[in-house]
Amino acid sequence: MSEQSDLRETVRVGYAAAALKVTQGGTACCGSEAVGIDENFGSGLYGSEEREALPADAVAASLGCGNPTAVADLREGERVLDLGSGGGIDVLLSARRVGMSGKVYGLDMTEEMLALALANKEKAGATNVEFLKGTIEAVPLPANTIDVVISNCVINLSVDKPAVFAEMFRVLTPGGRIGVSDVVAEDHLSADQRAERGNYVGCIAGALSFSEYRQGLEAAGFTDITLTSTHQVADGMHSAIVRAMKPATAPLLSLVETGGQAQGSSCCS
Repeated sequence: MSEQSDLRETVRVGYAAAALKVTQGGTACCGSEAVGIDENFGSGLYGSEEREALPADAVAASLGCGNPTAVADLREGERVLDLGSGGGIDVLLSARRVGMSGKVYGLDMTEEMLALALANKEKAGATNVEFLKGTIEAVPLPANTIDVVISNCVINLSVDKPAVFAEMFRVLTPGGRIGVSDVVAEDHLSADQRAERGNYVGCIAGALSFSEYRQGLEAAGFTDITLTSTHQVADGMHSAIVRAMKPATAPLLSLVETGGQAQGSSCCS
């Protein structure tokens, strides 16, 4: 296997173990051996009213570094895609915000997380939700069909971040937007220094710097890019809110164009 394939499989195994732990009555957050995260991640980053409105297993499976539904400004009737949807916490919260006239897709590579998310969907009675298996580098949805892309501490786990940014841009409608929570490094930290602060599966070693993140989004075509640190998760590493827009004048792609169907990366939701 290539180094990228090895990393992807390591991520898959780690989050499969986290999902199984929840299924067996445990919790996937706050120092999970499978993922290696701490109190800077997980369900504590959501308000008590949000947690109480969801199935307990959706809350227990939360592995994110923020609350993207709080920053995406979701509106009634919008179509939302959650990259790396995990146990479904952000999908279910988004579904409540967009209402029955909207639709929320959750994308994950891990069978165990998808099974947990589907069970949580049934418990929540969410009928405007659909979970898909696939990678965030090759989204199995047509172009120009999504109003908002959200993600919670997942993009840092991707082995091909330019592909993720390109896929977000592709599936968004012109004028669409992203509202992402992710781990981002201070610009002075090298890749080796980031790896010294935490492992890849724990959402640290694979993080981009603030400058790299902005440059990647710009290269994909995004505008109005902002990155705002919310809290430090390791020395020089921050949970950050990432916002950007697809220009309203972006060329329309064929609605029948779809991304690849390969299986792949998921994390921390």
